[in-house]
Amino acid sequence: MQLSKLETPISASPNADTATNGTPARIITDGRAEVTFRQGSGPAHQGGHAALDHLYYRDPMKILFPRPVAGDLTMAVLVTTSGGMVGGDKLAFAGKVEAGASALFTAQAAEKIYRSVGPDCEMSVDLTVEDGGWLEWLPHESILFDQARLKRKTTIAAAGSGRVLAGEMMVFGRLARGEVFKTGLARDAWDVSIDGRPVWRDALHLEGDVLRILDHAAAFDGARANATAILVGHGVEDHLDDARDCLEQASAGLAKDDVLCGATAMKGIVIARFMAREPMKLRRVYGAWWKQFRHKTRGLPERLPRLWEI
Repeated sequence: MQLSKLETPISASPNADTATNGTPARIITDGRAEVTFRQGSGPAHQGGHAALDHLYYRDPMKILFPRPVAGDLTMAVLVTTSGGMVGGDKLAFAGKVEAGASALFTAQAAEKIYRSVGPDCEMSVDLTVEDGGWLEWLPHESILFDQARLKRKTTIAAAGSGRVLAGEMMVFGRLARGEVFKTGLARDAWDVSIDGRPVWRDALHLEGDVLRILDHAAAFDGARANATAILVGHGVEDHLDDARDCLEQASAGLAKDDVLCGATAMKGIVIARFMAREPMKLRRVYGAWWKQFRHKTRGLPERLPRLWEI
């Protein structure tokens, strides 16, 4: 097993001018974390829990490993100690599950994207699963403050009979204090492949007068949060009916327009979309769908990570 940690790679922006006007240099963080799990063996991994094979992180990112719950997956929790992202910050995460192993990656809390005076924040997520493996990526939502600028890309590579269940959520503004994401940049891109062949590429791109797009009847129609979840792997399109059944069950008891959701499929992928005016209602439906869907597709317990239940 490889374990390594580097100290904080903090640098002053080369465009900052400290010599002439006394303004402090803009501090930019460049965090990265990598986790690889292999199939566990021996008494320490009874119950099928995966074993840690590789771990690397540098500030402001860290990785925690809660005690596995009986009958459920080994878990890695991504922690960002910076308190949020500001213009120019970069965060990168690489999660890998080797052949025959199963693991879940999640985050400690929602990621806050603060207002930027120009530079973009960049997030990259690279997920890899080998033959016979199962990987879940279930982070909390990203909250975009007004005038925030975020570029996020999630890359998924599955091999053989390996499968990935992954999702991302965005909240457009600090709604509890009356702030809406009016202007800025929100780009959320996906690049999915199986055995090296592209399966699905998608991107949400909101820029400029974002509020006009969010309020337009032909776009978000007033929604203030959205989410995308996908199941990737050979033959997963056969689970489209399961995805739709889980959406119906997860939305039970809500008004028709509280959370708009739907699912579609093509060869090698099932795609579920969620959109709502109230982020907490979306989160509730999204979470309920997730735990039901993982049970139907993998036989896993119908539950979310404990950090999601808080």
